[in-house]
Amino acid sequence: MRQRVHIEGRQLEVSNLDKVLFPEVSFTKAQVIDYYVRIAPVLLPHVAHRPVTFTRWPNGVDGQAFFEKNSARHAPDWVASVTVPTPGSSRGRETLDMVLLTAVPDLVWSANLAALEVHVPQWQVDDEGTAQLPDLLVLDLDPGPGTDVVDCARVAHRLRDQLVADGLDPVVKTSGSKGLQVYAPIRCADKEHPSRYAKQLAQQLSRETPDKVVWRMEKALRPGKVLVDWSQNNTAKTTVAPYSLRARPFATVSTPLRWAEVDALRDGGDAEQVRFRTDDVLARVEEHGDLFDVAARRRADLPA
Repeated sequence: MRQRVHIEGRQLEVSNLDKVLFPEVSFTKAQVIDYYVRIAPVLLPHVAHRPVTFTRWPNGVDGQAFFEKNSARHAPDWVASVTVPTPGSSRGRETLDMVLLTAVPDLVWSANLAALEVHVPQWQVDDEGTAQLPDLLVLDLDPGPGTDVVDCARVAHRLRDQLVADGLDPVVKTSGSKGLQVYAPIRCADKEHPSRYAKQLAQQLSRETPDKVVWRMEKALRPGKVLVDWSQNNTAKTTVAPYSLRARPFATVSTPLRWAEVDALRDGGDAEQVRFRTDDVLARVEEHGDLFDVAARRRADLPA
């Protein structure tokens, strides 16, 4: 069943609103759309100038999914897009036309496509659509077999100390899945600079505690350790946006944390205390505001 809705001066068509996309919690497409509308004031500033890669799950999280980088066909003409280079594309394309989510109607349109997850790079485009140098550093902490988010919190605490010692001002969020992600607003000399720096950090932590931290991706190395994934600083890669839903059974959200929460987790907390669903996240924003407000953080030069 299709119906037309009007929001912020835009008219668009939505369909199958009662379709269950998260069967374990009976979470419907209508609820997905409602969440993205309500979270928009804090989500949009983090994605508005970053080309979006969608993860679409048209038959819900138990069905087949696909990534979509090129602008969706039949997108309304008011959904902004930007042409960005894609060197080395397997299909031989040199550019992609990628969506920019800049307003609430854009989020409603994408949510109606069952684009449950929103992924963005660590760089922005300017008003002319030109890609800029990375403005964010990210280190993704992924727990290997036999570890969990509590182990990630211990590594995050160490990362924060090193980043602060290097003059940076880090923030942290859950991945919405199993781990944590540490970010810092930066200025850098070239687009490869964040990858070099992040790799050195990951290697340093691994050298200090080789029984607890790994920096290489091989699965055979990961049991009992936390992977410090530095590779997402590659300008061709993306990371799930703060406040994005994750296509996980319980409709969890990638949720900004206070560092005090990370420390409480490190000191013996329960992994469940940092697994947040949509209502939890909306309540947290009401209480704390945007804990991921990188624009209000000190932006510093990356160490050479």
